Amino acid sequence: MAPTLSSVSPSPGLGAVLRRLPRRALDALLPPQCLGCGALVDAPGALCAECWDRVIFLGPPQCAACGLPFEYSLGEGALCGACSRRRPVFERARAAIVYDDASRRLILAFKHGDRTDAAPAFARWLARAGGDLAGGDLVGEAECIVPVPLHWSRLFARRYNQAALLAGHLGRLGGVPMVPDALVRRRRTPPQGRMGMAARRRNLAGAFAVRPSGQAAIEGRRVLLIDDVLTTGATAAACARTLLRAGARAVDVLTLARVVRPAL
Repeated sequence: MAPTLSSVSPSPGLGAVLRRLPRRALDALLPPQCLGCGALVDAPGALCAECWDRVIFLGPPQCAACGLPFEYSLGEGALCGACSRRRPVFERARAAIVYDDASRRLILAFKHGDRTDAAPAFARWLARAGGDLAGGDLVGEAECIVPVPLHWSRLFARRYNQAALLAGHLGRLGGVPMVPDALVRRRRTPPQGRMGMAARRRNLAGAFAVRPSGQAAIEGRRVLLIDDVLTTGATAAACARTLLRAGARAVDVLTLARVVRPAL
């Protein structure tokens, strides 16, 4: 008996071709551009060779606590000078790239320039930075992912929270639930660019809270906190402290970039 039309399924090769057609049509109309300089690249969310060479990716050897890169390995569990004197409230912090002139352009375009198309690529960088090579699998061990929140007035002006975009894409990559509104920023804090560590701590005191609706999602769980840039760690520490007080079992931090200063 000859097969009916309904019993015949397209071959896997044909199905894959059909699925790629819309993307190919879009690429023909709007060719993918480098996230850094706008040059044409092979795939969306990619960097051209020149921009790729400028970005400094982070990895071991690094401080077991804050992720500060070391010039050479100091052994498993080694801490930088700052973490030896005062261990951070979060358990581990890792970042994908160094925050410098090359990466600043990428991050500012993503953060303020509506380049939300960069989020999937940046999430892949985060997955690498928080994977097995990071001195513990931050993504694999996480039981939920929480983004650092924006104050509602900044969210209204910007229209999106870049940390939440990163967290959402990373959650889908790692199969970890993302809780977008677990944390709330209760007051709009002044910009911290010119503040020292002590001033940042004072500026952020009481700035964050756990929403009642997010309490059950984080209680007793290992939380992975996501942000775009780690500068002094004051924001990450304030959020981690808030999550721990609300019942989180532990908090790790994963950021797209971090400022790298010499170990003291």
